[in-house]
Amino acid sequence: MGVKMASKIHVVMLPWSAFGHIIPFYQLSVAIAKAGVRVSLVSTPRNIERLPKPPPNLSSLIKFVELPFPTMEDGQIFPEGAEATVDVPFEKIQFLKVAFDLLQQPFKQYVADASPDWITVDFFPHWVTEICREYGVPLVFFSVLSASTSAFLGPVGGGRPSRPSSESMTSPPEWITFPSSVALKGFEEKAFLSGDPTDEASGKTAFERYAKIVDACQAMVVRSCVEYEGEYLNILGNLMGKPVIPVGLLPPEKPPEETETRDSLWEENFKWLSKQKPKSVVFVGFGSECKLTKDQVHEIAYGLELSELPFLWSLRKPDWVVEGDDALPSGFRDQTFGRGIVCIGWAPQMEILAHPSIGGSLFHSGWGSIVETLQFGHCLVVLPLVYDQGLNARLVVEKGLAVEIERGEDGSFRREDIAKSLRFAMVSEEGEKLRMRAREAAAIFGDTKLHQDHYIGGFVEYLKNGFAKQK
Repeated sequence: MGVKMASKIHVVMLPWSAFGHIIPFYQLSVAIAKAGVRVSLVSTPRNIERLPKPPPNLSSLIKFVELPFPTMEDGQIFPEGAEATVDVPFEKIQFLKVAFDLLQQPFKQYVADASPDWITVDFFPHWVTEICREYGVPLVFFSVLSASTSAFLGPVGGGRPSRPSSESMTSPPEWITFPSSVALKGFEEKAFLSGDPTDEASGKTAFERYAKIVDACQAMVVRSCVEYEGEYLNILGNLMGKPVIPVGLLPPEKPPEETETRDSLWEENFKWLSKQKPKSVVFVGFGSECKLTKDQVHEIAYGLELSELPFLWSLRKPDWVVEGDDALPSGFRDQTFGRGIVCIGWAPQMEILAHPSIGGSLFHSGWGSIVETLQFGHCLVVLPLVYDQGLNARLVVEKGLAVEIERGEDGSFRREDIAKSLRFAMVSEEGEKLRMRAREAAAIFGDTKLHQDHYIGGFVEYLKNGFAKQK
């Protein structure tokens, strides 16, 4: 069963409307299309508009399917063009969940018309389970979390977390049978277990959604590999009671050596980068989902100033300022002039990480960003802020790939600790082991042949075998 057989298979992908989900689904779509599988990635128009265009040689295999963004009863709930979590304030995410659930009927109609062989979803659209049953389409659950995070969360019974007491979340669960530091800190578990306020309007908790999908799926697919999380993948297989298939780390394509940057500002930034010593610059970025407070932005800024290291900071304009530069402490640009650059708004992150002057990254330890950064062998300085980031941070620290910034009991952090962690990771003698391990990790994280041929190849074999049985 080669590429010809694979091309007969049609897989439909439906991710939740957060780019931390949509991008891995896009990357998985590209990866299985390279193996000859036909893929339809379903989302709403504005989300699809923001995705990269598929490689031209895969254009016949990857199709973007736009379902109109549902109209809410109160048309004023969302700003024009707001269709993903990044577009709305935190308190309005609950209404985005309501809107997403309204895609049930149009998605059902699409499945009826398209007759796919497989449907792949994340934790969110619990109603897909009924659609799959009605049309006899097998379901795959794609977890965009690391295997260690999924294993820590454990089996979900009755739509509730396996360990509802808060104390139990601050240490590894009993089913992790080997030494592990993957657990939440006190300030993280309070947010984790107090109930997600963004569930309120939809009336369904994330755990309820997750439980229903895990129960109904044929297999669970994980963005992971044995080389990084082998023990956790074994545990996960035992916990789920069904196939758990690692699809590799889905490393994004490395940009070409000479990339034409049309934006004149970025031309200047890359010129500045090229004047810096190799591996000397810290890239700082907290993505689009982490909404930093004024105190947090200022402590990060003062920490960078105190570190005396060269840096390039990609800062999303916070909601609490009118002009982007107002987010920075007074005089910060003058104090760090020539040594550091702050870019407000979008940044070509992969091009930056690929630059030989970058040596490390200060970031939130989101799983996708860990993969992107380690494929270039950069050391990690982690400051987890939301969701699964704390759990990811514990594992990269345990593996000697990162240093985590010290926090107060309330989760606050100080500029002195940021500076200390940055200097440890980037220039101190004691940090040499960390830098060496990060360089070694690039051999796994950046091995596209391993991830594409071995892991994606294995997943496509599973899809083919299931397809053959159906036929």
